[in-house]
Amino acid sequence: MFERIDQFVARDIQLTPEELEVFHSLLQYKKVKKKSFLLKEGEVCDFEAYILKGCIRTYYVNKEGVETILLFAVEDWWVSDLSSFSERKPSIQFIETLEDCELLMINYEDKAKLFEEVPKFERLFRHMVQRSLGVLQQRFYANVSQTAEERYLAFIEKYPHIVQRVPQHQIARYIGVSPEFLSKVKSSMYKKL
Repeated sequence: MFERIDQFVARDIQLTPEELEVFHSLLQYKKVKKKSFLLKEGEVCDFEAYILKGCIRTYYVNKEGVETILLFAVEDWWVSDLSSFSERKPSIQFIETLEDCELLMINYEDKAKLFEEVPKFERLFRHMVQRSLGVLQQRFYANVSQTAEERYLAFIEKYPHIVQRVPQHQIARYIGVSPEFLSKVKSSMYKKL
């Protein structure tokens, strides 16, 4: 059960068998059915979850009831509301499973214990936050500098494994357009071929 997460960790830090044992002891394995909420707006996020199997989306809903999808996460990715988790404040996000999922989860107290007992993990999680920030910055830049067609093409090029797993209307919400507009964009693209 821990083989994949151990490989993930080994990309950044090397651990002794004793340190791995501490890490494993703090993780909780959880199976979650499709269309389940791991987090709802207003709740304090008390987990960071590594995805062994499945697909998850993170999104928020504006005052008009329109969803904006922030992230799709699949196998070998982590999911959480970093701001809510770190600052212990209510979330503005929803985290929902799009498929049946298998997760390894760590809660706030156990993550603090992990950092105390195996300080190397601070480096791993710092690298994860830096990578996430880089992705968010690139996405923000794309949203202000690229057309919807360019954003769609970039999405399907970067995440071909996700395109087949999520509905088109959710991809539209991820790239910042309405589902109807994405249909027009795709139709226009195919006419150019």
